[in-house]
Amino acid sequence: MKLGVIGAKLGHTASPAIHEALFRILQVEGQHQYGVLEMNRNDIPNELQRLRDEGYTGANVTIPYKLDVMPYLTDISREARTIGAVNTIHFTDEGAFGYNTDYGGFGRSLVHAGIGVKGQDCVVLGTGGGARAIIQYLADEGAESITVVSRNPHSKTEFDQFTRRIGADTIDYHTFETSRGGDVLVNCTPVGMFPDVEGCPVSEEIIAAFPAVVDIVYNPKDTQILKIAGRHGARTLNGMYMLVAQAIGSEEIWMGREIASSVVEQIAKEMEHLYE
Repeated sequence: MKLGVIGAKLGHTASPAIHEALFRILQVEGQHQYGVLEMNRNDIPNELQRLRDEGYTGANVTIPYKLDVMPYLTDISREARTIGAVNTIHFTDEGAFGYNTDYGGFGRSLVHAGIGVKGQDCVVLGTGGGARAIIQYLADEGAESITVVSRNPHSKTEFDQFTRRIGADTIDYHTFETSRGGDVLVNCTPVGMFPDVEGCPVSEEIIAAFPAVVDIVYNPKDTQILKIAGRHGARTLNGMYMLVAQAIGSEEIWMGREIASSVVEQIAKEMEHLYE
């Protein structure tokens, strides 16, 4: 199979290493290849057709194209349509089909870390494609409340429609900084990601008010928000397990088979050593 990851600038992507580790564990090296597929937004429709013409089986889609690819797909799965973002494409003889494995990947990572969200007050920082999957998961799993924090609340009509349907509130960072905190805080922004590793999206006072803090950033392993949360005794989780779990979810679609959770754990441990 020919596979790859679609994005704008992918110099630091961990996706190829994750998929190559999977091929090694499943002993299918040489049968599959996974590469980097950088492209400009305006070229997406032509590039998708090129991938089909060149015999690609599938591709992952990363920021900022999780919404941009959707108009050019033959059909979209129920969960991806509900979330409004696609992170996995499967090319078949019938066309190009979109899925969202961020949703399941996030869920598997929470279970792995022992972080429950049912009946909890949850706060999500950011409004990108990754945030949509996480917000949908929190709603489906019975979060008591979901608050989305944005630099420019209500500036995206489609996102507002999504959050209203979910029942989530959207506020700005100033309002959030004056709040009482909550139970689970999830950072879906790139703040704190390599190379700007000193960045932190919110103040220490706010971080300290949450007993569980999740950052979907995986490079570095311990971002500033997680370091601060750890100092205050919070249960913390970085983005590596989710990244690996969503990648495995994509491979399950492409390969047409289930892959054990033990494989996810093995690869996540291997990958985390690269970002310590």
